[in-house]
Amino acid sequence: MNKFMELLGEKLMPFAAKLGENRYLGSLRDAFMLAFPLTMFGSIAVVLMNLPFWSDSTKETLQLYLGSAQSATMSIMTVFVVFGIGYALSNYYKVEAIYGGAIALASFLILTPFFFNSEKGELITGALSLDRLGAKGMFIGMITAFVAAELYRFFVGRNWTIKMPPGVPPAVAKSFAALIPAILTLSIFLLINIFVQALFNTNLHDVIYTTIQKPLVGLGSGIVPTLIALFFVQVLWFFGLHGQIIVNSVMDPIWNTLMLENLDAYKAGLPLPHIITKPFMEVFTVGLGGSGMTLAVVITLAFFMKSKQSKEIGRLALGPGLFNVNEPILFGMPIVLNATILIPWILAPLVVTLFNYLVMAAGIVPPPTGVAVPWTVPIIINGILATNSWLGGALQVVDFFIVFLIWYPFLKLVDRSNLARENEATQE
Repeated sequence: MNKFMELLGEKLMPFAAKLGENRYLGSLRDAFMLAFPLTMFGSIAVVLMNLPFWSDSTKETLQLYLGSAQSATMSIMTVFVVFGIGYALSNYYKVEAIYGGAIALASFLILTPFFFNSEKGELITGALSLDRLGAKGMFIGMITAFVAAELYRFFVGRNWTIKMPPGVPPAVAKSFAALIPAILTLSIFLLINIFVQALFNTNLHDVIYTTIQKPLVGLGSGIVPTLIALFFVQVLWFFGLHGQIIVNSVMDPIWNTLMLENLDAYKAGLPLPHIITKPFMEVFTVGLGGSGMTLAVVITLAFFMKSKQSKEIGRLALGPGLFNVNEPILFGMPIVLNATILIPWILAPLVVTLFNYLVMAAGIVPPPTGVAVPWTVPIIINGILATNSWLGGALQVVDFFIVFLIWYPFLKLVDRSNLARENEATQE
């Protein structure tokens, strides 16, 4: 076992470290963090509009007055992600980041059709469809932002810029410096758009959505890829690497797209198309005490173990654990590099996630509606908010006891070892 863990550490840790330092994944992570407070605001509005005790007339009134809060945030999440990628990647290259973000956004809009068919089948021109700026446009938005930022950096790096004389205000000088790189970058995307429209009588949005986004999202919504992703989160954390950040950098585009598709269906009063979404992964994994669902572990240590060491660690970690911050238990117990508890550390999240998926697939508990819930919201409350049902909170209570049952025998072994050492120290 020890040899296997050493081999796994030698092979996995360098790869995971490189993945965590990758400029594209880092830019993508930063872009989603930029969108986070905005989508949170939209989520609050959605929750207020759809509280279960409102009458239909009250819901209609609230949607009339509060609907724009959601439309201006979550429904156009791709806009913020595109700008964020352009900004973060340009900042990595040490070029003017604000222009990198603006050029990326303009490039995305050049590729976006300014027409759509209404619900009645009428062609509406000179307007943008919200789904192009939200779930449906997520992948082309990300691809466009990366390419636009790279082109902008390339042209700036070649010094294809206009340099203003000394004494010109910095804002004016920076604007002129970005002029030629911006024109060249936007021209390339305009030519791409003309080429696709003229030769294929379509638009790049639909091409990317059909060939890339739809298959990837379909794959990412399955339980097997989700369990594989969760397995790597746990393994990376075991070696002291932030598994959540590393794996989420890869999976967030898929999970966030699934979230937005659920939200669109929820707003329209349609059945929710997906079980696995970003809120599912946040609320029903991290939302049970942090990575590894360790709230049950903390409470078990604090109140069901006998050794002073176990009790003290559990009680110190209890406060943060209630708000899903579990670094005190990860490094204080420790869980990191502790082969004794490797089995429950990996097994518990996989078992609970599979259980939750099956329960929701059976229709016993509704899946998350697409509302983004802050990961620091305590257990039960976050489950209710995510599903708009008390059943979401009840499911988390069941999850808690599943984690408790899996962990208890292993924690008992650790506690006996701690107790034996304490008794030996007392006798000396």
